[in-house]
Amino acid sequence: MTQQNPVLQFLLGRRSTPAKALRAPAPSDEALDVILRAAARVPDHGALAPWRFVVIEGAALARLSTLVQKRGTALGIDPEKVAKSAASWANAPKIVAVIAVHKPSDKAPEAEQFLSAGAACLSLVNAALATGWGAAWITGWAAFDRGFVEEAFGLAAQERIAGFIHLGTCESPVPDRTRPDMATIVQVLSE
Repeated sequence: MTQQNPVLQFLLGRRSTPAKALRAPAPSDEALDVILRAAARVPDHGALAPWRFVVIEGAALARLSTLVQKRGTALGIDPEKVAKSAASWANAPKIVAVIAVHKPSDKAPEAEQFLSAGAACLSLVNAALATGWGAAWITGWAAFDRGFVEEAFGLAAQERIAGFIHLGTCESPVPDRTRPDMATIVQVLSE
């Protein structure tokens, strides 16, 4: 019976779209609003909303691509790696940065809040895929470079990137990847 459930069927067959396969158009403001509403409905102990979304489109994509190039060169990162990262920004139809925001709480430690931000990333990807858009959750070195994230997004000390969700249209079939052998990743404790 559960095999007939369309949500379960979606989850069992879901796969992210390769970011380099995404093209315009990207979700409209109206479509993105629905996707972001779904992304915000994740486990959130204490109702802290320990994340926020920054939608990046238009000229901002080119500006951030240039900033990636600048920061990568300044940090001495392999030029091929820098070029690949910069191209992912320049060629993306739209990107949503999911910012993890640590909030003081006696109930929810920082790690739990960061996991909630990660859940928001996955829910954003799944909502985009479920509504017919292509989506990929990307981080890369720029996500962890304080110089980049502070200049690009004005991140405060208690904020960090959980992920960059690339959104757009994919007209080619999305290849599946090898999935883990369940026998190697599942352990049952019964006593």
